[in-house]
Amino acid sequence: MPLSNIFKSKNYALKLISYLIISFSSIAAIAQENILWTSQSKNSAESMPVGGGDVGLNLWVEQGEVYLYLSKSGTFDENNTLLKLGRIKLKLTPNPFEGETFKQELILNDGYALISGTNKNLSAQIKVWVDVFNPVIHLDIKANQEVTTEVSYESWRFEDRITKGKENNQNSYKWAPQGVVKTYKDEIAFVSNSVEFYHQNKAETVFDVAVKQQGLSHRKYELFNPLKNLIFGGSMQGTNMVSSGNYTGTYLSTPFKGWKLKSKVPTSKQDITIILNSQKADAIDVWKTELHSKRQNQTQKASINWWNEFWKKSFIYISSKDDAADQSSKNYQLFRYMLGCNAFGSYPTKFNGGLFTFDPQLTDTTLKYTPDFRNWGGGTHTAQNQRLVYWPMLKTGDFEMMKPQFDFYLNLLKNAEIRTESAWSHQGASFTEQLENFGLPNPAEYGWKRPADFNKGMEYNAWLEYEWDTVLEFCMMILETERYNGANIEKYIPLIESSLTFFKEHYTYLAKQRGAKALDSDDHLILYPGSGAETYKMAYNSTSTIAALRTVLERFIAYPKLSNAQKVKWEEMLKTIPPINFRQFKELTTISPAKLWERINNTESPQLYPVYPWGIYGVGKPGLDVAINTFKYDTDLLKFRSHIGWKQDNIFAARLGLTDDAVKLTTAKLKNSGRRFPAFWGPGFDWTPDHNWGGSGMIGLQEMLMQVDGKKIYLFPAWPKDWDVHFKFYAPYQTTVEVELKNGKVQSLKVMPESRKADVINKMIE
Repeated sequence: MPLSNIFKSKNYALKLISYLIISFSSIAAIAQENILWTSQSKNSAESMPVGGGDVGLNLWVEQGEVYLYLSKSGTFDENNTLLKLGRIKLKLTPNPFEGETFKQELILNDGYALISGTNKNLSAQIKVWVDVFNPVIHLDIKANQEVTTEVSYESWRFEDRITKGKENNQNSYKWAPQGVVKTYKDEIAFVSNSVEFYHQNKAETVFDVAVKQQGLSHRKYELFNPLKNLIFGGSMQGTNMVSSGNYTGTYLSTPFKGWKLKSKVPTSKQDITIILNSQKADAIDVWKTELHSKRQNQTQKASINWWNEFWKKSFIYISSKDDAADQSSKNYQLFRYMLGCNAFGSYPTKFNGGLFTFDPQLTDTTLKYTPDFRNWGGGTHTAQNQRLVYWPMLKTGDFEMMKPQFDFYLNLLKNAEIRTESAWSHQGASFTEQLENFGLPNPAEYGWKRPADFNKGMEYNAWLEYEWDTVLEFCMMILETERYNGANIEKYIPLIESSLTFFKEHYTYLAKQRGAKALDSDDHLILYPGSGAETYKMAYNSTSTIAALRTVLERFIAYPKLSNAQKVKWEEMLKTIPPINFRQFKELTTISPAKLWERINNTESPQLYPVYPWGIYGVGKPGLDVAINTFKYDTDLLKFRSHIGWKQDNIFAARLGLTDDAVKLTTAKLKNSGRRFPAFWGPGFDWTPDHNWGGSGMIGLQEMLMQVDGKKIYLFPAWPKDWDVHFKFYAPYQTTVEVELKNGKVQSLKVMPESRKADVINKMIE
């Protein structure tokens, strides 16, 4: 009701109150619900994520002392462990956190944390925030009385440490170390009343070991090497603070050494900063010069503005009597916040913990290792897991956050092409599933105990052999950013072309090795040997590969900037892609994972990849009944079904319009983690916090609310009528859709540009 009409009414006062309640309720709905703790934490597993830019902190208060683990994108050591940058301990004397009143709050809208406490007449608060645009961590302390501040930099890397047994899962050697593996000590010292710390990679790294292992020594100096000359670390300092000596201790099972700064005199206000720097440099002086030149914004305004815009861009708020629905909505937002902390990373957010891992024995009591540990490696990227972290960013409009994942593959393109040429003498980039950050297969997965005559391009590995197709999902994401946001993707076109070329060249090459014909009797490629994810092995015409090639080729051919010659080339390849195969269950037709396969190795469901991510089957599309039959009756899928970790059953259910299944599986996936921070899921199949668990949860909830098919925008294709919701998503063709649903009816629909409103189809009313 317009405000002018309210005042014309006889009961304008009552109506004005009602109007204001509705207005303020709408405003409140847009604000994030903060995470508030009123008691201290027992240990680092009860930490709170704080971050920005490419820096992540685990923040907790334990026995009156404030702790932070420091993490930054791209801090890979010689062994390819993603090292933390240390731990900060902060103590105030007298101590406001030894009293009865305590509060630790994550202010989501503004992207920072606030710790406050009262002890008798002493009150204090500590604001912890990260500059989104500069790698600087701020600890802003205010008290109502003068206090002495002690802040310490603590490191478990004060000496070399030999890693043995399962601890090597944190690096690229995994279960097959070649000799003694060491995590080398950092250099840490007091410098002009600051603490300076850094790790400088040794001359030889796991890159050199893998290159030699995989028969590429003759091309070594052509290969991109991200570990060479890498230096990372930082400095810690505070206003009017001076060095105050060293100490030693043990946190959980890990010995450490501390470097302490102390305020010269007690004060009611104290500002502490930790400045981080990571770069490739021939000499440490170059790194130090860069560190000292880092800009320090004393005002938080720019960072707050960034977070405010981040939350306005996209959101989901659910209102329901169902607690599971409420948890799903809140945890969706919390996980998106964690992803936002690596918006500008030099490397993608790792699926196995991102920037927020903590002491491993708090995930698995048998793993009494340092805080650097995470299962499945630091520099090793597993594509099937990574994709689930990045697909949801299309609908949230977080296109800038997708760039590190795209650049990861682009940086490795030359290495992957050299690998192909060296092994098979043909063109195209061969990207494996377990991929090092220098573009070669993980050396443990590649296999050290290989037959002498085994092909150098192949992994000697029952799970990973012949699994080449996972790069195509990232090719598709790149193409989708152009369709969604009009992004300039020209620099990625060589990556897409080379990835497609590999399949044409390699399977022609293999066919000619077996006989005289490169194609089958229908002029199709013979995709053998292949793989249906890690599950259906030695597959003939794997469904996941067929769906990927077909969909990427169709989308690439439609890319408006392709030349006519390019279109003709890729149209010819599209004609050679074989059809998807089918099989019967209960006399019903279902999608088969392949034409044939030799064994089942894992528990993935690639027969439903034509549903997601490839969108060949789904709501409003032909063959929906066949896809639903597959979901309901395929005995492998029924046996594999779960909400844990990277499982995608919730996404499949949503894409197929199976509301009850989608609700059950998505709410199970997005329920509170069982840890103090609700979105610290895991370990699942990987590690804690499990980011592919969170990503697949996000995707499922998004697909329940909105699906797109060409220009069609389907609203509520798998949404329960008794869940009220307010959401805002991005859609293809630079479109945003904001909807409020109440009591099963759309109360508000905003589509920008408005011309796209004609493409919206409300499935709730069908």
